[in-house]
Formats: sequence, C-alpha cells, structure tokens
Amino acid sequence: MFTSDDHTFVVCAYGESPYLGECVSSLMSQTVRSNIIISTSTPNNHIQSIAKKNGLPLFINSGKPGIAHDWNCAVEHAETSLVTIAHQDDVYLPEYTKKMLECANLVSDMSIFFSDYGELRNDEPVDDTPLLNFKRFLLRGIKKKGYFASRREKHRLLSFGSPICCPSVTYNSSILPTPLFLDDMKCSLDWETWERFSRLDGSFVYSASILMRHRIHEGSETTASIKDETRSREDLEMFLKFWPKPLARVLNYFYSFSMRSNDV
Repeated sequence: MFTSDDHTFVVCAYGESPYLGECVSSLMSQTVRSNIIISTSTPNNHIQSIAKKNGLPLFINSGKPGIAHDWNCAVEHAETSLVTIAHQDDVYLPEYTKKMLECANLVSDMSIFFSDYGELRNDEPVDDTPLLNFKRFLLRGIKKKGYFASRREKHRLLSFGSPICCPSVTYNSSILPTPLFLDDMKCSLDWETWERFSRLDGSFVYSASILMRHRIHEGSETTASIKDETRSREDLEMFLKFWPKPLARVLNYFYSFSMRSNDV
C-alpha cells in the first residue's frame, strides 16, 4: 500500500514565473501532505527565495536545459517511487494527493495515475471548453472502470488524441523505464510517453475528479507551440503510430480544432 511517504511533488521551475509561488502554496495546502522539492535548470534569486521561504530543498540540474531533460532530472531528484512533476504555472487542488493515493492503491501494478482537470484563465477557473469536453469524451471508458490494465485498452485510449493531462500525472518510477521522457519531441513528448507506457505492463489509473488546474496564458509553452504549429506537426507524428497516413491526417485536422481552445 502506498502512503504519503512514498510520494514527492517535484516543482519544475524555469526562469522567473510569477505563478511559481501560487503553485508551491497549493502543494503546501494538500489535505494529505507528502514530500515537496524544487528542481531547476535556471537557478536565480526568484526561485531560490521561494524555496527558502517555504523550506523546500532546491536541486540544480546539470546539462543543457530542455523539457525532456528537465522532467527527467526532476524525477531523478525524488527519492520516492511515486513522483508528480508539478508544472510551475499550475495549481493543485487540496485533495490531489489524497485522491491519488486512494486510486493508486486500487490496483497492485499502477504505472501512472492521472485525473480530470480544469483551466485557469485570467485567474478564473474554467471547467467547460471544447478541449476539456473532448478529452472527457475520450476518457469515458476508463472513467467507468477507474483503470485500464491491458495493453490493448491503454493503447486504444490514446488513439484519437492525448486525453491525459501531463501535470495531473503521478509516475510510479519503480516500474517504469528510464529515462521516462525522450527528447525527440518538443510539445507532444507527453503523448509519446503515454504511448510507450501503454505497451508495458502496469495499469493506467484515473480519477474523474478535477484535482488540478492548468493555467492558460500567453507565455506558456503550450500556447507558443500551438501558434508556431509545432503541436500540429508532432500530433500528426503521433497519429501515425495508430493509423494509416490518410486517416491520421484527417484525425489530426479535426484534433487541431479542439486544441485551439488552448490558445489565448
């Protein structure tokens, strides 16, 4: 049975995000407290002051900064089997850790846990957008059961798009391969990761409760990747892992429309 001692939030801090303090505060306010550390490839006074203020260990990554590199370093810094990579602009609702542990203990072989999520736009919660509703539609099967154990179920879950919200995910690093993330993609690397994990032993476990909020703002990596069409190109690469090229192109065309609700 997993307990809070088996879990670590690793806050991935980069630059001087004005939202970092709010993210850390949401982790400190969990109804079930677990470990919290901060990991960064760009050490500066802003990040150091927030770490010091909250009494949190701060780890400095070596090597060239990059999304996959930074996320892999974050997981390596944790000393627990369960790791949640907390994105610095997002916030986690007070019940996240409690619900995650409850769901993780429903099965004996959880590889990842993830939850439903909402958005923050202009500091206001938003739970109803085309993208959120589309993802919930894709998750209707796993919602009924609470988890998918078979490789076929897990792979099918991902075949019409990526319904898994990356910052909502907790990884069971004790049964997953390393490195978790590959650096061949900039934006869809999380979808690529879930697809690799779907081929391995281990259950995908899901909570239909909204347990975190993803902030949509002009400076986010997601917004930038949509505007320069990196997202669309990489999403097509992912669809080609599931479907013949003509069908993959059609699916990617319609998928891009739902992704535009992530724009600001």
